Amino acid sequence: MNRVYNFSAGPAVLPEEVLREAAEEMMDYRGSGMSVMEMSHRSKLFETIIGDAEADLRDLLKIPDNYKVLFLQGGASQQFAMVPMNLFKNRVGDYIITGQWAKKAHQEAKLYGTANAVASSADKTFSYIPDVSDLPISDDADYVYICENNTIYGTKFKELPNTKGKTLVADLSSCFLSEPVDVSKYGLIFAGAQKNVGPAGVVIAIIREDLITEDVLPGTPTMLRYKTHADEKSLYNTPPAYGIYICGKVFKWLKKRGGLEGMKEFNEKKAAILYDYLDQSRMFTGTVVKKDRSLMNVPFVTGDEELDALFVKESKAAGLENLKGHRSVGGMRASIYNAMPIEGVEKLVSFMKDFEAKHGK
Repeated sequence: MNRVYNFSAGPAVLPEEVLREAAEEMMDYRGSGMSVMEMSHRSKLFETIIGDAEADLRDLLKIPDNYKVLFLQGGASQQFAMVPMNLFKNRVGDYIITGQWAKKAHQEAKLYGTANAVASSADKTFSYIPDVSDLPISDDADYVYICENNTIYGTKFKELPNTKGKTLVADLSSCFLSEPVDVSKYGLIFAGAQKNVGPAGVVIAIIREDLITEDVLPGTPTMLRYKTHADEKSLYNTPPAYGIYICGKVFKWLKKRGGLEGMKEFNEKKAAILYDYLDQSRMFTGTVVKKDRSLMNVPFVTGDEELDALFVKESKAAGLENLKGHRSVGGMRASIYNAMPIEGVEKLVSFMKDFEAKHGK
């Protein structure tokens, strides 16, 4: 078996230990004679799988008792509509636009009411996080919305916005479980699983109970109501069962590695290897303001499109996969999620040094 170092932004690298365990259990899960893919979501076996996954997630994030954990489908992008459908009472949402996904969420919310852009970093290609200490929050805003880590542009909120008492809603897809989070500061957190915790097809929502009501926008489909899923413990319909099973294994893997405090220390150490090299390189340049750099997604460029293309081609041949940057930024992007080992980042930096020596002026 020849595993590559996979720097994809998502679907992304998963822990090898988890993949091996899943492979061992593929045909026969714990003596059941069937795969998790085949079993009923109403069975005692699966109830244990989803129950353990929720318990471990609650333990990792220290989720308060007055928050529900929901395992949903439709990805983070479906939440762009589900949030206003469920939380709009005054039909007003304030959005902080720091990248493509916040922009898309903002546009989606406009379908259901007023969506105000109260801050944006679009003026500098989303290369920084705007000052969020004193925003013009609307008096009648139902919530303030952020995308906390920007997968495409490589920025991260280091301080949460001052919402002036309004509910904070956050898309944590690309930094979920990479560091400790004070859940009580948010009304709603959601995250697509395919970047840091599991395969594509699962989105995890953590929502304060007072936000789960029957009072949703007229016409909101049954399947797009948080209450539908909260009342049925994520089992209203057939959930993404196998994805939840893998997420559960990742949660146990995280706990074994020291929980989220341990992961933050590991991720900071790993990211520093790459950022330290970028800061002294004469060829490669990071594209993000230093204080706003993400630990998960690291975009960088040479300033020469042909050289960038050559780098992507040669790095692939060296077993470093999916380093091509997003089309809106260009260059390269290394996504170094929880499951990326330090050895992968070290190999990338070693390759970058060799490439610079070979092609530098």
